Amino acid sequence: MKKQGLARRGNNSGLFSFVSALAAIVIGIAVGFVILLFANPPQAARGLMVILQGGFTSLRDFGSVLYNATPIIMTGLSVGFAQKCGLFNIGGPGQFIVGGFVAIYIGVKWTFLPGATHWMVALLGAALAGALWGLVPGIMKALANVNEVIACIMMNYIGMSFVNMMVRRTVYDAGRNQSILPEGTGVLPKAGFDQIFVSGGAASSANAGFIIAVLLGIVMWVVIGRTKFGFELKACGLNRDAAKYAGINEKKSIVLSMVIAGALCGVGGALLFLGGAGRAIHVVDTLANEGFNGIPVALLGMSNPIAIIFSGLFISHLTMGSFNMQLIGIMPEVVDVITAVIIYFSAFALFFQQVMQGIARRRAGALRARNGPEGAPRPPAQPPDEPAPGAAGGEGGEAQ
Repeated sequence: MKKQGLARRGNNSGLFSFVSALAAIVIGIAVGFVILLFANPPQAARGLMVILQGGFTSLRDFGSVLYNATPIIMTGLSVGFAQKCGLFNIGGPGQFIVGGFVAIYIGVKWTFLPGATHWMVALLGAALAGALWGLVPGIMKALANVNEVIACIMMNYIGMSFVNMMVRRTVYDAGRNQSILPEGTGVLPKAGFDQIFVSGGAASSANAGFIIAVLLGIVMWVVIGRTKFGFELKACGLNRDAAKYAGINEKKSIVLSMVIAGALCGVGGALLFLGGAGRAIHVVDTLANEGFNGIPVALLGMSNPIAIIFSGLFISHLTMGSFNMQLIGIMPEVVDVITAVIIYFSAFALFFQQVMQGIARRRAGALRARNGPEGAPRPPAQPPDEPAPGAAGGEGGEAQ
């Protein structure tokens, strides 16, 4: 009975997560439609249909959805993984750009590496660089209880300035004010996507990076839900003092969670800049948007690695739809507002989940009060005028 109750609560939690995320998406799209009505009434309905179609307009657009979803899936996994330990990893931009720089550096300079080992080593180097950038906030939090948000923001700007300096000194294309593109062996393989997602003779930029992101998402799901290490992380996230009392090394969990989160962001940077789509690091004083975009992806996915994969695809799908909206005469600024509103309301998915869980708890409490603690109906009470079994009844019995 107790195991059935736990399983039922687990299933309810998954259902609540799905329904709450769906409610947030519907509300976000509705608000976006209202903005369209004010901005361009004649094209409002058509604009809504275009943004909902997203990447389904052609195979090439769908491949672009996969390509654009890859980095935000990785940064979303980073944010979600750190959240399991009760940490908010807002250091994604710094970890992302540092990992991307190391990947580009290896892709440009280490041409002595043969074949596929070139891009593999570049991915590994990016993971190590991102892990190092996540290690600093993790140590500061574990040893000195420094708020990880402050430490991560500090590391973001240090990473941005450091990468700008290193790009100028090592892999700089002065004519374009950006980094040099990696060599052919340093580029991720297409994995057949260039043969599948083709429209009008033009192939999309989709590559093996999407497969790597999905595999890492599955690995994170196994680590969080099926390993002792994942249990310790979640225990620290729920109650750090109780975890310490239970014998869990909470400082070690904090540091490792930030290191792994940083490594995931670093790999995300590598998957973007090694994608063979001409993306490079521009020497500008701007933080990488992909690092911040992982936050709404993780919120919409309720920090579940599998759900984060789908939420990353969904947000990339909407982004592709917003690009197509410009073709019908809607200003780009309106498109940006609509996308921002949808992402903003996605952040309320957790709120909707808590509301629905509260309603379910109240209903379950009322049901237990009516049916008893075990959930079984109580036997009906005997009528007061009915004699108990075995008792002598009637006036004749009394006379005897």
